[in-house]
Amino acid sequence: MHEDVLKIQQLIARFANSFDVKAWDELQTCFTESIYTDYSDLRGTPPETISAGEYVRLRREALDHLKLHHLVSNFEIDFIDPDTATCRASMVVWRKSEAEDFVTHCVYVFQTVHANETWKISEIIQKVLWSEGTPSIHKGVKN
Repeated sequence: MHEDVLKIQQLIARFANSFDVKAWDELQTCFTESIYTDYSDLRGTPPETISAGEYVRLRREALDHLKLHHLVSNFEIDFIDPDTATCRASMVVWRKSEAEDFVTHCVYVFQTVHANETWKISEIIQKVLWSEGTPSIHKGVKN
């Protein structure tokens, strides 16, 4: 079980780091074929289930023009069964354009599943604690 905890932490770190280095193909490897997402706190849109490819395309479109930095910590991992776990983690997301920035302090809840010797993210729920800066620099944020 300890090994699985480390693998899930590495998965969530890879998810966050992929945004920062714009490794969009690597980001897609973090997910199951389709994923449930709930970014309603940030975007004002309802939760949805979309393909991993569409998730990555939308994030790339909204964020590729910005400098990004995601810091993730405070992992709380609960195993539902040997192949399913929930990971709650704190994250601070910095987004920076040439002139402005937008920072979100949030808690994520990731549902992860174990299949074919690897862990993947099947659900993402983001709960915003607070944001600061200029939200309009992020194309996916409600203004």
